[in-house]
Amino acid sequence: MDQPHFIFGHLPFWLVTYSLAVVGWTLFGRFLMQFFVAPDSRLYIWRWFRLLTDWAVRAASWLVPRYVAPLYLPLVAAFWIFTFRMAFGIFMWSAGWAPRLAPA
Repeated sequence: MDQPHFIFGHLPFWLVTYSLAVVGWTLFGRFLMQFFVAPDSRLYIWRWFRLLTDWAVRAASWLVPRYVAPLYLPLVAAFWIFTFRMAFGIFMWSAGWAPRLAPA
C-alpha cells in the first residue's frame, strides 16, 4: 500500500478547504447574528466573528454592485467563499492532490 497518508499526505488540501469552510460558515453566522447584535457591540463572539470575516466582507463589497445593501454582504461573501472552496477542491482532485477514498 503505497498511497500517501490520508491526512498528512494531503495537508495543503485539508488546510485550505477547512479554512475556507470556517470562514464561510462564520460569514453565515455573522449574517444571522447581525439581527441581534449592534454593529459596534463589545461582545467577544461578535468581535471574533468580525475579526475573522471583515476581509471577506470587504472583498465582497468590491465584487458586487453598490446597490446591494451592506446587510447582505456577509451572505454574498459566504457565497463567493463556498464557490472558491468548491473550485479549489475540483482543481485539487483533478490534479490528483486531493485524497481519494478508493485506490486510483
